Amino acid sequence: MLFFKTLIIVVQLLSALGIIGLVLLQHGKGADMGAAFGSGASGSLFGATGSANFLSRTTAILAAVFFVTTLALTYIGSYKSRPSAGVLGAIPTVSAPASAASAAAPASAPAPVVPGQTVPK
Repeated sequence: MLFFKTLIIVVQLLSALGIIGLVLLQHGKGADMGAAFGSGASGSLFGATGSANFLSRTTAILAAVFFVTTLALTYIGSYKSRPSAGVLGAIPTVSAPASAASAAAPASAPAPVVPGQTVPK
């Protein structure tokens, strides 16, 4: 279980870093900051509008991966294992011994005596 949790954390970290990088590379509507990194050229690998579609789709996929890994880590973190049934197949219960119970409260306590009342023999 520890290996699986570590693997999910690594995938989540890589997807978070990928989202950060892809968001920084995308074109802004007003400032065109993506052109400063060379992604604004029309003769690029993906064409004039192909890079925008590729970057936005890849960002959406990485965001979905990040969301799924977050849910998986939440589920793994809330998982609590139950105690083992053991060899006999039943979970042992702890009960107080009979001698301790009888020492705590006497079996028959004498009735209170009121002055002027006779006690039957």
